[in-house]
Amino acid sequence: QVQLVESGGGLVQRGGSLTLSCVGSGFNWDQHAIGWFRQAPGKEREMILCIHGNNSATTYSPSVRGRFTISRDNAKNTVFLQMNNLKPEDTAVYSCGRNSGFYCIYQFSHWGQGTQVTVSS
Repeated sequence: QVQLVESGGGLVQRGGSLTLSCVGSGFNWDQHAIGWFRQAPGKEREMILCIHGNNSATTYSPSVRGRFTISRDNAKNTVFLQMNNLKPEDTAVYSCGRNSGFYCIYQFSHWGQGTQVTVSS
């Protein structure tokens, strides 16, 4: 079955950095776009970045542009989220999602359980 497992979350001070990982299994990894999502307390889940099967990426959230970067290593079935210059408003549960297709334009059908990121001021 499709599985996505995130790791790398934690507590970091304002201005710090974290790298999250998402490891997938149970499907043809390089045939699917993967997105990073986050959900802050009391807010809806938002997609922040997505990477197509061909390694080209799209930023969906203006608030992370220039600070967060998505990349993937298809040999390791892993997508990374590099987060720099973190702000308290970045505090959320971060999860990765598998798109039903090669490009980010299709529906997301599976998500991992998420990893907590907390940024202190």
